[in-house]
Amino acid sequence: MGEKRLMVDVDNVTIRFNLASQKIDNLKEYVIKLVKGQLMFQEFLAVKDVSLKVHAGEAWGLIGTNGSGKSTLLKAISGILKPYKGSITVNGSVAPLIELGAGFDPEMTARENIFLNGCVLGHTQQFMKEHFDEIVDFAEIHNFIDSPLKNFSSGMRARLGFSIATMVKPDVLIVDEILAVGDIKFRQKCMERMDQMLANGTTLLYVSHSINEVKRLCDHAIWIDKGNMVMQGEVNQVCDAYTEAMKK
Repeated sequence: MGEKRLMVDVDNVTIRFNLASQKIDNLKEYVIKLVKGQLMFQEFLAVKDVSLKVHAGEAWGLIGTNGSGKSTLLKAISGILKPYKGSITVNGSVAPLIELGAGFDPEMTARENIFLNGCVLGHTQQFMKEHFDEIVDFAEIHNFIDSPLKNFSSGMRARLGFSIATMVKPDVLIVDEILAVGDIKFRQKCMERMDQMLANGTTLLYVSHSINEVKRLCDHAIWIDKGNMVMQGEVNQVCDAYTEAMKK
């Protein structure tokens, strides 16, 4: 058998942010300093020369402490951020679950948001109508379907977002700690659905602070610390090395 299709190719990627190094109290002051070229920024490298190759059907866990660059890297893979250096190539359709509430309007009802989020993901109105009941059933929001999303708990928003993103089989599913706000029962439902998607060939990129979840769901892992890639490879080896380092 030949090598599996390369789905995500992260090639020596560096992601830079410019942090304001001075306090600006209002828009007028900002514009004046911008025009005069007096704005001062401090360079911050959130991800530094990271490379990663993910093949079809693989499940990769991204581990590391808070602020290590995991979410930033996933945003770049999703196309939300552009690398300062290096390149990212993604083959196939992507369903990103990165930020709670992304693609939702809190003033609109859950019903309206289902169609709005479906449009963001590239689905037609007719397609969303056909899958509407399936989405509501999985998210378990039957009694709140016509309530504004601003009245939803974080767990309910997470259920709705996950249900919409996974109603069809994307080539690449990206999940960033969004399930942490869900209850145990729903987390188990999500795990079972992701198991099904992996069995059907979906590629997974998964961020979680639960090493047990990473080991259960993933076959590979990459450990990132302060923007640097520390280690990548077989999931148990990487997770065990990370756990041992955290103990020290």
